Amino acid sequence: MDLGDSARPPDLVFIHANGFNARTYRTLLEPLAGKARILAPDLRGHGLSTLPAPPVWRRSWRDLRDDMAALIDAIHGPPMILAGHSMGAVVALLAAAQRPDRVRSVVMLDPVVLPRPTALAMSLPGIGRVARRYSLARNALRRRDRFGSRAEAMDAYRGRGAFRGWPDAVLADYVADGFRGAGDGVELACTPGWEASNYAAQGCDPWPVLHSLGRPVVILKAEHSSTCSVAPGQIAGVDVSTVPGGNHFFPLLKPDQPRAALSAALDVA
Repeated sequence: MDLGDSARPPDLVFIHANGFNARTYRTLLEPLAGKARILAPDLRGHGLSTLPAPPVWRRSWRDLRDDMAALIDAIHGPPMILAGHSMGAVVALLAAAQRPDRVRSVVMLDPVVLPRPTALAMSLPGIGRVARRYSLARNALRRRDRFGSRAEAMDAYRGRGAFRGWPDAVLADYVADGFRGAGDGVELACTPGWEASNYAAQGCDPWPVLHSLGRPVVILKAEHSSTCSVAPGQIAGVDVSTVPGGNHFFPLLKPDQPRAALSAALDVA
């Protein structure tokens, strides 16, 4: 997505979560388009992206980091804000570390930051075989990947599983770019194999980057079942707060606080 005044350089680049796509976050980001230009790309293997994404097991998200660094290199203008949700938040942080002179701050919405000992262990040789047994990876491989139409997919998802509580507008945006035509129906743009591969690719430890980035970092954590183990005040320069009543999907279900955090970052010169 490209929101706001296309004549100005991008102020904010927002990166979606694993299995999602940029359009899923339209209702979060669109209200900010009056004050900023916002780019929200589809990551490799998601949405409308045509970059190759073979469903093989990977050790880390460094390939996604490098894609984002390449995108930053293609953008001309002053330093920008990088932001994202879940996996996308960590990719934003890692890309900021690759191009610190092009980034002014990072906003992370319930990022996947494992406890430090676990994060260190996930970088060890051979640990990837264990990561493949994650329940999230196993569940992704079992996802139904074909439907007769997007409307059928909407009906199948509405009020169920991870989609419980999603507003219809958000679910419709997810389905619109989350599926592509396949024969006489539609299939997931992010294949179950690629989604599982991302869940298992936990070999990129974000803790050193959080300590050394040298740019303001804002983290919003879910109150319930957060994927972020960073505590308030734990790291200098990293502002951590909790979204009351929010679960991991709060950017879609409770967008006011994350939108306010993005807006505040945009207001800092």
